[in-house]
Amino acid sequence: MNDLITQLGGPETFAIVVGGVATVIGGVVAALVGRRGGDDETVAPTQTQTPAGPGIEPIATPEEHPEEDALSDVEPAEVSEEAPEEVVDEAPSLDVPESVPTRMQRLRSRLARSGSFGSTLVRVLSRGDLDEEDWEEIEDTLLMADVGVEATDEIMEELRTQARIIGTSDPATIKTVLRTKLLELVDPTMDRSLAASRHDDHPGVVLMVGVNGTGKTTTVGKLARIFVAEDKKVLLGAADTFRAAAADQLATWGERVGVDVVRSDRQGADPASVAFDAVKRGDSEEVDVVLVDTAGRLQNKRDLMDELGKVKRVMEKTAPVTETLLVMDATTGQNGMSQARLFAEVVDITGIVLTKLDGSAKGGIVISVQRELGVPVKLVGLGEGPDDLAPFDPASFVDSLLS
Repeated sequence: MNDLITQLGGPETFAIVVGGVATVIGGVVAALVGRRGGDDETVAPTQTQTPAGPGIEPIATPEEHPEEDALSDVEPAEVSEEAPEEVVDEAPSLDVPESVPTRMQRLRSRLARSGSFGSTLVRVLSRGDLDEEDWEEIEDTLLMADVGVEATDEIMEELRTQARIIGTSDPATIKTVLRTKLLELVDPTMDRSLAASRHDDHPGVVLMVGVNGTGKTTTVGKLARIFVAEDKKVLLGAADTFRAAAADQLATWGERVGVDVVRSDRQGADPASVAFDAVKRGDSEEVDVVLVDTAGRLQNKRDLMDELGKVKRVMEKTAPVTETLLVMDATTGQNGMSQARLFAEVVDITGIVLTKLDGSAKGGIVISVQRELGVPVKLVGLGEGPDDLAPFDPASFVDSLLS
């Protein structure tokens, strides 16, 4: 050891060398310890503060949340105290039904363009010197148009008589003869007004009947539009409780013109009960007219037909039924006559509604059904539009046939 100290140049030099070696070893040990600790857990560096000595300013320790200081000078954003704009649901706009005069004009135009049987008769009669084949063609045309056998015989007799008296060479004269006879058969003297207004502190009550497929529920909706156009307060009764979509269909018609519907939430509910509730509510709310739809009962189901009679009797416990309208499909022709007879046996039919009269080959049904039942055709429909229903006017109908 003494030799080593001597070689290094004395005790002072040896102390320096030993201190340096110790420093190196300490650094290596510290590095190894630090690496091992880093493998186990990351240790956040510790903030240190150098103690102040004479003439030395202490080192300030950074704040724990320096970002707060950075934002301390920023003024907070202003918060609006205004209430959010309220969203108001707008009421759905209602349809404005056409007036009756507008309907009549449009329906006359449609019927005139449909190629009616009357124009065929005029064409044949205008040939002059008609032979037996011509007369047979006239008769066949009348029968095919559902004028009916009895009415056809009357028309044929009148035309043959006039042909012998005035001849057939003048189309205008023959047309006048035919018009006169057709108008006589349609009978303009029948009362075609609708008893659908308040009377004796009760609403007018209209009962709609007819078999399935005639457009009865649709006709109820269209008729409601006519009354709304006349500024009447209307209430609908969905007493067709057997057809699943009938009440929904009627409700849709009512919503379009702002008319309420009395209905049952249960399919197959008692129709008489629904009809009674509708009339009772209409009476208490002082409406002008209550329209009651019924199921399209088959004419060979006597029990169902009896139930229709029950519906009417129950309704009249509150207010009398002022109209019972039979809805018929004009295109069914004579097949619809048996239906009409059976309905007339159960309830007192006061008027007829003919739908789909734009099938002009069936226009003669107006004559035959009136003769069969002794009640007038009061309303006719010539299309599927919401306002394609109008009061029946005999003169306009006949003129349209012959145009």
